[in-house]
Amino acid sequence: MALVITPQQLARRAELYHQLAQLTDAGIGLIQAIETIRRSPPTRSFAIPLWRINHSLEEGNTFGHAVRAAGTWVPGFDAALLEAGERSGRLPQYFKLLAQYYTERSQLARQVLNDLTYPLFLFHFAILIGPFPELILSGNVILYLTKVLRVLVPIYVLVAVILFASQGSHGETWRSLMEALTRYIPFLGSARRALSLSRLAAALEALINAGVPVIESWELAAGASGSPSLRRAVFGWRPQVLSGTTPGEALRQTSAFPELFANMYNTGEISGRLDDSLLRLQQYYQEEGSRRLKSFSQWVPKLIYFAIMIMIAYRVVSFYSAYFNNIGNAIP
Repeated sequence: MALVITPQQLARRAELYHQLAQLTDAGIGLIQAIETIRRSPPTRSFAIPLWRINHSLEEGNTFGHAVRAAGTWVPGFDAALLEAGERSGRLPQYFKLLAQYYTERSQLARQVLNDLTYPLFLFHFAILIGPFPELILSGNVILYLTKVLRVLVPIYVLVAVILFASQGSHGETWRSLMEALTRYIPFLGSARRALSLSRLAAALEALINAGVPVIESWELAAGASGSPSLRRAVFGWRPQVLSGTTPGEALRQTSAFPELFANMYNTGEISGRLDDSLLRLQQYYQEEGSRRLKSFSQWVPKLIYFAIMIMIAYRVVSFYSAYFNNIGNAIP
């Protein structure tokens, strides 16, 4: 598992699903479609996982089983949708949905990185230029590098730890901790929550339309959401649903889901238009999550600019304070 998921990696995943959608929509069999892409994949790293999936299909396994056997190469959200597409006979439609999903994620990630490029450059420039006057005066390169690395290395280590901790391949307890911590970060916490609800709604709509029993659909969709708290809530109400309580009623009795989500689901359940309600929820929370992520990406550069200003002001004050102290000490 890569430490950082780049926009290019997301775009390649989108291209994979786009090609699968085109080939299967044209009537080409799934095994042949996967083999065609494997010979010329969007990236060479896809070749071996695609071969494993095809090999599993040739042995007589279902596509859902083959996908899940591929391990972490296929995220839980993808696996849930692909299994639902296979059961419903609408695989091309779900390939298109995933292609659009990863295209939007790639575009958003690229925008965030673009917004951060210049402030990060200024931050590094300020770190490098801070002790530069001392280098000019003393000519001590070792001392200069020591002062620069003393600031940069802890920051790099902290960023690496955060990126590693944010990976979805960790256990349930670790992911629960990270979810609880990020919940209090402005914009980011609410964005992650909204995107988890969007993934859940999309997977749930696909699974229910595929004819999967409602309890199983909810549990699979909760796993696909990537949110441990949502998963715990859904698994917690299983006894209630088995005893006759509808998921809509169970939703309204838990604080894990927003009131809007619970009300729209309950309305769709009562009216018989649940698929329409879930599609609306998926679109709403996708847009809400993307909007909040964009706001987060806009505020981070501002905070970095502010930190740079504070750093420069501190350097200037420290320099002149030391300068005037030296003058004072030199005067008898």
